[in-house]
Amino acid sequence: MASRHLARSIAMQVLYELDFWRPESAGLLKDSQAYDRREALTTSTAEEFAPGIDEMEFIGTLIEGVLSYQEKIDAIIEKSAPEWPINQITTVDRNVLRLGIFELLWGDRDAVPPKVAINEAIELAKNFGGESSGRFVNGVLGTIYREIGEPGKEQTSKPKSETKESEEIPVRTENESR
Repeated sequence: MASRHLARSIAMQVLYELDFWRPESAGLLKDSQAYDRREALTTSTAEEFAPGIDEMEFIGTLIEGVLSYQEKIDAIIEKSAPEWPINQITTVDRNVLRLGIFELLWGDRDAVPPKVAINEAIELAKNFGGESSGRFVNGVLGTIYREIGEPGKEQTSKPKSETKESEEIPVRTENESR
């Protein structure tokens, strides 16, 4: 598994745990009972699932980015998936979307092109979510991508020697069959 993909997986697991320990009445992950332990939680999750990973800074950037922009991200999710109130979206899907939206809107596009951010989120949803999670995440992130004007649409993949990201896969639309 690519190092950055594994890093996203760890970040998603930490966000999931923060969300799990968040009081039902609270909307923010910062209100989680586990919030103050997030650094230790990140370290222990990385040690358990990716011993020796050299992407701890990237993992921290993802987690802190989602925490910093969560209110904006959640509002975007609610606008992009109006039939799914944020608290009715599964905890996995909700946090995969938060990661994907953070990378898509506030991430370093030179390091992670928008299509890569979307495809990485889809893969996380497939690996950790339910049967339709990948399609759901693809639909929401695809909608956001189109609304922001499809940045990098014409961008071609860098040769593997120039990037740590996994191979770019074209973003699937909801109408395409699997």
